[in-house]
Amino acid sequence: MTPEMDMSARVHALVERTYRHESRRVLATLIRRLGDFDLAEEALHDAFMAAVDQWPREGIPDNPRAWLVTAGRFKAIDRLRRRARFDASLETLAERLDEASPGGGDPADVDAVEDDRLRLIFTCCHPALTASARVALTLREVCGLTTEQIAHAFLTRPSTVAQRIVRAKAKIRDAGIPYQVPEVSELSARLESVLSVIYLVFNEGYTASMGDRMTRGELAEESIRLGRLLLDLLPDSEVMGLLALMLLHEARRVSRTSVAGEPVLLADQDRCLWDRAMIAEGQTLIERAFATGEVGPYTLQAAIVAEHAGAASAEQTDWSRIVGLYDVLRQASPSPIIELNRAVAVAMRDGPEAGLVLIDALLASGELADYRLAHAARADLCYRLGDDERARIAYRQALHLSEQLPERAFLERRLTELGDDIMASPTTTPHPEG
Repeated sequence: MTPEMDMSARVHALVERTYRHESRRVLATLIRRLGDFDLAEEALHDAFMAAVDQWPREGIPDNPRAWLVTAGRFKAIDRLRRRARFDASLETLAERLDEASPGGGDPADVDAVEDDRLRLIFTCCHPALTASARVALTLREVCGLTTEQIAHAFLTRPSTVAQRIVRAKAKIRDAGIPYQVPEVSELSARLESVLSVIYLVFNEGYTASMGDRMTRGELAEESIRLGRLLLDLLPDSEVMGLLALMLLHEARRVSRTSVAGEPVLLADQDRCLWDRAMIAEGQTLIERAFATGEVGPYTLQAAIVAEHAGAASAEQTDWSRIVGLYDVLRQASPSPIIELNRAVAVAMRDGPEAGLVLIDALLASGELADYRLAHAARADLCYRLGDDERARIAYRQALHLSEQLPERAFLERRLTELGDDIMASPTTTPHPEG
């Protein structure tokens, strides 16, 4: 390989890394600078194309993110001027952007005191938008998830998600929704939606909805970063609880997959691999949240995960306390997923038969019929009871519903251990504490 080819390969690798780690930040700043979602997305694409073309020839800039923001702004202005041949008003807009935007890729502007991605989250979570549109728009614009990934999370069609995003952007534009973090007096009304979106993003990082990776660490890390920023802005007990919950989950990430990339259940994880500094930080946040006297669902969930994090083994875990916390949680925030997780805890406290009764009742109600983890949990309990036939049926159903390759490999291996010929088995009509 010639030195020129080697340099080109290294620059292309850098551009790819920069895209993975910085593209959403660059987009957030471009939205602020340009005032238009679609124009900013086009500018982002153009900026990275320019980087691929120019960096091998001109060298890598000292501040790649600032370079990309500046390049994107210039590309957007060029686009507007080309379109101005058909719409004269666009020339005025291009001139206004040219005059209003500072030049030279000023790092102080790129690294604004109020983080642009936090501004973008509050804009995407504005009360004028429907709840489903807030989540879909934030997952798409802030975190870069595809419409297919969002649709999978919502159990809906990609075309439906795409329509929600288009309508949300139009609503922001037509209603003149400001691109800013609200005043402190307005934050509480907007907080629940923001917390929900951050946690949904974290969950996509904690357990990817599809693909060849079980986890997407960059999404989990970004959610934690946004949680920290939000806590700095608003020291609310539920913000503390959410950040604690994410930290305590993230502390176990390394132990949650095998060398082959398959999931490792909580009872089988090497607890020596858990990040004790993250666990300590999460526990401190829980203490702070409880000290406020206002304990919400995120803090209760964090307290449950803290019980796992503080135990030396699954057998030494205080399952009675965990079931008690779930009892409080299901009163504060009732949901079938919470009932499923409680059933797993009951199985650990009282035996697999007790948990199986609860899970069967949940499945019979129809609420979790298409939820792969419910069938996987049922399969594990049947497996522990030695009921191989019912375990096989449940594992097959979980496999049928799973779109994540490592999870599918785990389920197929379990079926093979049970003597199931997977290729010959018909498709029948997913583990909470993993």
